[in-house]
Amino acid sequence: MSKQRIRIRLKAFDHRLIDRSASEIVETAKRTGARVKGPIPLPTKMERFTVLISPHVNKDARDQYEIRTHKRLMDIMDPTDKTVDALMKLDLAAGVDVQIKLN
Repeated sequence: MSKQRIRIRLKAFDHRLIDRSASEIVETAKRTGARVKGPIPLPTKMERFTVLISPHVNKDARDQYEIRTHKRLMDIMDPTDKTVDALMKLDLAAGVDVQIKLN
């Protein structure tokens, strides 16, 4: 007998948005009777960009910018049809990227 699992990966630039979305998913899954593992925080990807301030000379004058991509992983064990329907109807924040895999 194989057990089904839904794996959900969340990505966002704002950690507050991703935590709020993760808690909504966990609450919805538990309310429909599924077991949830997570949210598990994955390593934050930091991209740094260095640009010259001056358009002509003065190489020492620079600005640095960074983009942090926060990630979370959740597993929903033994989902029911009710769980899948509730997750499909769930409205998450606009800045959160969701990847869903069914195993």
